[in-house]
Amino acid sequence: MALIVQKYGGTSVGSIERIRNVAERVAKFKMLGHQVVVVLSAMSGETNRLIALAQLIQKEPDPRELDVLVSTGEQVTIALLAMALKDLGLKAKSYTGSQVRIVTDDAHTKARILSIDENRMRADLDKGHVVVVAGFQGVDEDGNITTLGRGGSDTTGVALAAALKADECQIYTDVDGVYTTDPRIVPEARKLDAITFEEMLELASLGSKVLQIRSVEFAGKYKVKLRVLSSFQEDGEGTLITFEEDSMEQPIISGIAFNRDEAKLTVLGVPDKPGIAALILGSVADANIDVDMIVQNVGANNTTDFTFTVHRGEFKRAMEVLNGVKDEIGAREIVGDDKIAKVSMVGVGMRTHAGVASKMFRALAAENINLQMISTSEIKISVVVEDKYMELAVRALHQAFELDKTAA
Repeated sequence: MALIVQKYGGTSVGSIERIRNVAERVAKFKMLGHQVVVVLSAMSGETNRLIALAQLIQKEPDPRELDVLVSTGEQVTIALLAMALKDLGLKAKSYTGSQVRIVTDDAHTKARILSIDENRMRADLDKGHVVVVAGFQGVDEDGNITTLGRGGSDTTGVALAAALKADECQIYTDVDGVYTTDPRIVPEARKLDAITFEEMLELASLGSKVLQIRSVEFAGKYKVKLRVLSSFQEDGEGTLITFEEDSMEQPIISGIAFNRDEAKLTVLGVPDKPGIAALILGSVADANIDVDMIVQNVGANNTTDFTFTVHRGEFKRAMEVLNGVKDEIGAREIVGDDKIAKVSMVGVGMRTHAGVASKMFRALAAENINLQMISTSEIKISVVVEDKYMELAVRALHQAFELDKTAA
């Protein structure tokens, strides 16, 4: 008998029929003798609908009241699933975040979990109940309802698995696992049987939409075994995200991630002296704009050029910030480009294999794709290319590294 936490996303509970399907899947695990905790998102589209209602009342809704409003979405799905389970003859009980006592800080709309009281859940599990918990929400020390922000239900699932010391946390989505890249761009993309946490963390941070990065970070911190599965397929092992690098011969590259939501800014002709990078990036950080890749050119004539990337949605504001401090930092000119994309290759096998970067650059050169920026880490190589070449770059790299073939 195992203790399993299962998390189902909005598409998995998007209709009464789908909620019944989830109930039947949960029932199969119960029949095998497992203890099951289920974490649910709101029905797909429901959270956006509630936010839109709030914006009809207040242009910028009060964060505390917005949390009270949007937390009702999960309350609907947990009650319906508990009813569906009872309809199948199972014992089930639903809990909101505050009923479980998922205690968070008071940062409304993006709260972080501080502690979880698992006693009530354990007592119900021991009595043979399926425990159904609302994802995405908690309660602060003063009893105010809070929500965890984007990817919050994944985070709830992983946090409950950690608190209960569950044998596995299963994340059910509309895809059947983690792929070498997006199959919509590369039809030959292959589902991975297993991937390390390190690799998954990199892929999540680089634009892979399968898992939210906060939940992967949480799982890594508390050593929770994660598995990604499809809620629309009966069979299949999905992808196991694990710490063990058991395979004798790790694949060099596990996956290719890409992100179109990037923009590039270059500060030309700044004085080549200590502290200039801090001045430039300090002004951007003060405006609460996240910086991704950074490149400083080799100086000439006591001046240098400084290039960095930001989220495309922050491009206009970042340009305004830099133009506002242009004279202070002594820059000749500020230029920008919001027609770029980032393509990244990730794999723990890079640690032990030489020549990965040169093979990557040759594959892109063969397609006549110019590299505007390059960034590397121990298990990742990222390049910035012109937006229109992004899909071609992904396909070329997938083919060059033979990611469609199973490692021997």
